[in-house]
Amino acid sequence: MKKETSDPFSEEEGILSTQSLDRILARTRPEELAAFLEENKASLIGTDKPFALFMRERIREKGMTQQEVFINADIGEKYGYKLISEEKHPRHRDTILRLCFGAKLTLKETQQALKCSGFRELYSRIPRDAVLMVALNRAIRNIHEINKLLALYGEEPLRPCGEEN
Repeated sequence: MKKETSDPFSEEEGILSTQSLDRILARTRPEELAAFLEENKASLIGTDKPFALFMRERIREKGMTQQEVFINADIGEKYGYKLISEEKHPRHRDTILRLCFGAKLTLKETQQALKCSGFRELYSRIPRDAVLMVALNRAIRNIHEINKLLALYGEEPLRPCGEEN
């Protein structure tokens, strides 16, 4: 099994993106799993901080800085860094949603971020989630615009963020 090395989404030499790993796994037979796991050890994560790895990879892909994400998400920088590193885990799903909007993630990426952070995905049968899904699909990323859209349809705004929330 040949390991892919030139990948535009690599964090650094020898570390493959999720997309590259998915492509390799699509061709991998069960008897090749041991080789896959050994050859790609540096690219695989344990269960300890999947959200941190996922978000850092997405932020890098978008060509953004973490500080830009925090500003866009209307999250304090100190608290934002604690969230991205998983030093702190938010109590509310809206905090993760703010980070996703701030990082300009797609709906699919947002669903993955929610899963990685232990929160339920957006569900189209829930009116508030439906509004948020439309905002993601239409690339509405400004938190104040998203809150206006939620209010327009009688839904609660995204919760404010802070260490106490």
